[in-house]
Amino acid sequence: MILDYVEKLNNFLWGLPMVIILLCSGLYLLIKSRFWVFRNFTYIFKSTFGRLFKDSNSTDETISPFQAVSTALGSTLGAGNIVGVAAAIQVGGPGAMFWMWLAAIVCMTTKMVEVSMAVATREHDDDGTFIGGPMYYIEKGAKSKTLAKIFAFFAFFAIIGIGALVQSNSISESLSDIFGIDYWLSGIIIVGLVCMVCIGGIKRIGSFASKIVPFMTLFYIGGSIVIVIVQHDKILPAFAMIFKGAFSTSSALGGFAGTTMLMSIRWGLSRGLLSNEAGLGTAPMAHATSHTDHPIRQGMWGAVEVFISSIVIGTMTALGILTSGRWVDMDLSGSTLTAMAFSNTRPFGKYIVSISLILFAFTSAVGWCYYAERCVKYLTGSSKIAKISKFVYMGFCFLGSIGGLKFAWSFSDTANALMVVPNIIAIIIMTNSFVRILKDYDKYKNNGKKGSYEWTYENKWEPYFDKKK
Repeated sequence: MILDYVEKLNNFLWGLPMVIILLCSGLYLLIKSRFWVFRNFTYIFKSTFGRLFKDSNSTDETISPFQAVSTALGSTLGAGNIVGVAAAIQVGGPGAMFWMWLAAIVCMTTKMVEVSMAVATREHDDDGTFIGGPMYYIEKGAKSKTLAKIFAFFAFFAIIGIGALVQSNSISESLSDIFGIDYWLSGIIIVGLVCMVCIGGIKRIGSFASKIVPFMTLFYIGGSIVIVIVQHDKILPAFAMIFKGAFSTSSALGGFAGTTMLMSIRWGLSRGLLSNEAGLGTAPMAHATSHTDHPIRQGMWGAVEVFISSIVIGTMTALGILTSGRWVDMDLSGSTLTAMAFSNTRPFGKYIVSISLILFAFTSAVGWCYYAERCVKYLTGSSKIAKISKFVYMGFCFLGSIGGLKFAWSFSDTANALMVVPNIIAIIIMTNSFVRILKDYDKYKNNGKKGSYEWTYENKWEPYFDKKK
């Protein structure tokens, strides 16, 4: 009964209004920034991955840019990239992947804005470390503390859904299907490992993420390439299904349910958002702790995250599923569908999916635990309560591991939509501020100089938000 009401609410929240909000806001940011991301596409990758080992410093107050992006990317690469893509294709048809791509292309700028604003408005926590995120740029940049608290409130519940329930559920389901491990035992293991990493705060999380995220990303991409190459003759037909399905009323779910173009759009956008987190406002909380000399320099990592999670990893998952033909099998869903699709030609395929999902979901659970702490700290103003919230989060990790995937996803969809709205409103309000900061960065980009690593909202960026254009 409750699930039915949640599904109806999701159908409304993720209907045409949300499609308009996400795409139009992303397009607006693209136009206002004069397509900066696309004009500087090569430069962005040179300035991020190209300087990976040159800009790897950190301090007692910060983590390195790579640790920050590893934490954010580790949180981004989760169930959405394996389970979410599978669900989008199975319910929305192959065409849902096209809309995931479109969401990614448009939202690269959106996430760049989020990350940049988080760095520009960050402040020092009680222990001297940098903290930031949508709560702070909504309060300082959009000049609305009420809207900031609304975001933090809804974000906390979204974090419980996406970070705790969905990720732990995906891990336990994978361990059960592939290795036969009981759900409750998986829950105990998950809680124990999350506790070991998260108790040490952002410094330990960043250190952990920087070691595991590169490995798990390359492992999944490499394994996916092997699986897809084996079925190379089906690659072009798979792309044909994606483009044809995006603008047709093709049947999904093995013919038991019809999907319209709007259904493809709905599932493509919702799962695309979950897979890259653009517009959600979560990843900026990690990026705000980075040791960086300019907000835009860290913001470029945000654009890269979207590209890697949705364009690269999402596409590899989709091709593995579509080339196998298993997406129409009603007996398969979630991680099981992806695992069986990958093992369609090679038995080891399911282990690639299983191991990757466990790693993806675990790093997501760890990162989102930090996000929950940040939201609680902003809402209560108490560091002690924020630390206690970690254990509440871990409790939900256990519940998610023994719960049903369908409810977890439905809960997450609702929470996602409710936190997206205040975040997008704030981003639109701050657009001119972002453009001014972007122009400020161009002078550093063009002459190769560095800014100050100690710049904060109070000593540098406040005029950029208050200045009238």
